[in-house]
Amino acid sequence: MSNRYIFLYASAMVIIVALVLSGAATLLRPLQERNMRIEKMQNILSTINIPAPRGEAEELFDRYIIETKIVNYQGEEVEGDAFEVDLQDENRKDPSERDLPVFIAEVDGENYYIMPVRGGGLWGPIWGYISLESDLATIYGANFDHASETPGLGAEIADREFEEQFRGKRIFDEDSNFRSVRVVKGRAPEDDPHAVDGISGGTITSNGVQRMLRDGLGIYEPYFKKIRTS
Repeated sequence: MSNRYIFLYASAMVIIVALVLSGAATLLRPLQERNMRIEKMQNILSTINIPAPRGEAEELFDRYIIETKIVNYQGEEVEGDAFEVDLQDENRKDPSERDLPVFIAEVDGENYYIMPVRGGGLWGPIWGYISLESDLATIYGANFDHASETPGLGAEIADREFEEQFRGKRIFDEDSNFRSVRVVKGRAPEDDPHAVDGISGGTITSNGVQRMLRDGLGIYEPYFKKIRTS
């Protein structure tokens, strides 16, 4: 068998495999995009304590999310589809140029405001959603996730036990100053409405969550204050 034959055969196989993989990726892309869309709906709904099985997520999202909008850094509403905003792309922009999504939910006659947040952990990006009560000062629910944090340590930001600590915490103080929420190494004071317990052995990830909330919610402050005084 000549080297020429081997080379041609190998080249043909590489081309065939590349075409098959490319075709499979093209065929699977709509399914992947739909799965990502459903997962995003599930995460948003989880902040208002609405369990959403995959087969029901779209129907439940349409039922409970009564309004979506995009605001700018001055709290003014701008054109666009809040669901399609990619926070990873927005965070690369100057704050004055960012599109800030807001999802407004209604549950049992009460309105809740849900905002996405994104930051950095120990090994990669972390992200999530925070819902606020109608006072736009009290956290109603939280949902966090990560790309590659350490299992049993930083990865625990996605555990329900960690997320539940944020419920009832406040991002404004009594004088209406933005305070966000601190993630305290060890145990947070029980009477501190602006602090939660950090993750044992996950200090860097805990600090990442703290910065993510401070920066991610802080940029909405003009919008929060505008709605609170309207």
